Amino acid sequence: MKIDKKIIKELNEYLEEFNLTEIEITEKDTKIKVSKNMGTNINQPSTVAYNSPIEKNILEKNQIIKHGIEVTSPIIGTAYHAPEPGAKKFIEVGKKIKKGDTIMIVEAMKTMNHVPSTADGVVKEICVEDGHPVEFGQTIIILE
Repeated sequence: MKIDKKIIKELNEYLEEFNLTEIEITEKDTKIKVSKNMGTNINQPSTVAYNSPIEKNILEKNQIIKHGIEVTSPIIGTAYHAPEPGAKKFIEVGKKIKKGDTIMIVEAMKTMNHVPSTADGVVKEICVEDGHPVEFGQTIIILE
């Protein structure tokens, strides 16, 4: 299978033009995903798991693969780790959680949306800082 480099270049330009951290396109059996490195230490060792042979071929130098179960944001908005300022956080690194537990709140258009965990596991990493913006599909936590 040959991947058209022009498509990857165009997607990368969209990242810059629209100030996105990640963009993905799917056509028939081809899926291309391009994302930016947002200050993560790229010298960390990682284990790569591919969902398909196609994904193996589309990894770019600016894409980081993290090992674990990724829970993504279902909506664009501002992420909050607690129900209100000064309150106990929903999750912390090392905490065991179950599928359906609230892991974060994402505020969108003055509506507080509780984000449930999509799997059971132990919180390995919280990928979004409290009060920072998140995009649809952005990884917000990683479980092991």
